[in-house]
Amino acid sequence: MIKACIFDLDGVIVDTAKYHYLAWKRLANELGFDFTEKQNERLKGVSRMTSLDILLEIGGLDIDEETKLRMADKKNRWYVDYISKMAPDEILPAVIPFLNSLKSNNIRIALGSASKNAPMILKQIGMQDYFDVVVDGTKVTHAKPNPEVFVKGAEELGVLPSECIVFEDAEAGIEAAINGKMYSVGIGSPEILGKADVVIPNFIGISFEKIVSLLQ
Repeated sequence: MIKACIFDLDGVIVDTAKYHYLAWKRLANELGFDFTEKQNERLKGVSRMTSLDILLEIGGLDIDEETKLRMADKKNRWYVDYISKMAPDEILPAVIPFLNSLKSNNIRIALGSASKNAPMILKQIGMQDYFDVVVDGTKVTHAKPNPEVFVKGAEELGVLPSECIVFEDAEAGIEAAINGKMYSVGIGSPEILGKADVVIPNFIGISFEKIVSLLQ
């Protein structure tokens, strides 16, 4: 029986992924190489330092740890500057009606995001009161596909992993849900998210009842 739903933030609730991409691309350009949206797929759902390692690998650069920390900090400052200007109209289509359908079914709701900026983003878009629990990058030490962020969300909600559905737009996030023994719903392309129990393009026309029927 489903008792809770856990949501990733980037690409599921809002499209902050585009701001991550802009900041990483800006860093790559500063370092002398280009960074494409296709290459950016590899960065979705993974930690900042792992993302930087992937970026440097793409650029063929070998950088010392101290410099990497400075680069990661610079990228994050750019990203925070971008998201500090976000507004409620950036909430993705039909997300609010879907969350309301969960509440009307007494389903608990958590946010499970690697982002350390998740509380700030929720405040910017006026959604801080929609989530019973927020587990962000300040509360976990392991990046997806490690299931820590989702398992901790289930623990804080007081439910079993097997009673949770995870909503994710990244392959690493779907793998984290699977590793955590949870149901998974991919938001986006079946080609990328094929391991999920169900894949939907977005929340338009989707209710809690619809999701449950698709999982059966």
